[in-house]
Amino acid sequence: MLDQRARVLLKTLVERYIAEGQPVGSRALSKFSGLDLSPATIRNVMADLEELGFISSPHTSAGRVPTPRGYRLFVDSLLTVQTLDDVARNEMREHLLPDQPQRMIGAAAQMLSELSQFAGIVMAPKRQTTFRHIEFLSLSAKRILIIIVTPNGDVQNRILVTEKGYSQSQLVEAANFINEHYAGVDFDQIRGRIHNELKSLQGDIVKLTQAAVEAGGQALEEHQESYILSGEKNLLGVSDLSSNMDNLRRMFDMFDRKTSLLQLLETSSHAEGVQIFIGGESKLVPLDEMSVVTAPYEVNGKIVGTLGVIGPTRMAYERVIPIVDITAKLLSNALSHQS
Repeated sequence: MLDQRARVLLKTLVERYIAEGQPVGSRALSKFSGLDLSPATIRNVMADLEELGFISSPHTSAGRVPTPRGYRLFVDSLLTVQTLDDVARNEMREHLLPDQPQRMIGAAAQMLSELSQFAGIVMAPKRQTTFRHIEFLSLSAKRILIIIVTPNGDVQNRILVTEKGYSQSQLVEAANFINEHYAGVDFDQIRGRIHNELKSLQGDIVKLTQAAVEAGGQALEEHQESYILSGEKNLLGVSDLSSNMDNLRRMFDMFDRKTSLLQLLETSSHAEGVQIFIGGESKLVPLDEMSVVTAPYEVNGKIVGTLGVIGPTRMAYERVIPIVDITAKLLSNALSHQS
């Protein structure tokens, strides 16, 4: 779509805007692009780029700024990614020495934040939801308390509302069946097996057992920490994100509600390598001024989660991308050695 001259000028404009945060004018483009072009030619190319939607012109300035579409072209085909030297890689590796998985995940989030000076996020791997023991306690005619004891001794409770009442003997029978056949088995696996294995139970007990397995699995899944976020306070110092209260409110609402962040992390876990979500372009990012750079990480070759950096759209992508990429590889390696 763009000739080489236009691509060089767009690349220069994005780089200068990221570095300085000010609209970029023709004089700066002439100075930093390395092209021997007249001011009139540069203005003509800028007008073409603006018409194509890659840059825009703020009302108060003669210079231009990148649009989300301009950033997208820049990160997809114009960006020169930096390589981290061996010293930096070794320092990152020492940050993620094999230890308890949860500690490594927290260390990875902190490292992403410290190296980028923005917010680091790591989606926790989905742990198996197994139990050691289950009990049922009748609270009223149609309300049953499910008590779930996990393998490490944690206790989770869940209230189950049933269509009919159950006697104490029926509750004991259902709990005994679940404990005898499924203790130590992941709830996801139980769901797959249960339809074929309840033939020995009476019809009423079958419904109770199925409902209890579903409720028990949800209770343990909700208890898991979905992701670890580090350095979100760094974003308060980024004028592009904190310049008005509406931006701040939407940003921290995203952190509090978690849904959109989890959806974004889940989406990026299905793709290979580094993914860049640019505000104003990706519906998963709530602010036009925000971008998220992500990469999936693995345990023994299987993708188990995603990590990344949350920062302004005007970030130094050439530096952040390798930080995210290498952190994902190091965390994958550390977790695979630990497992």
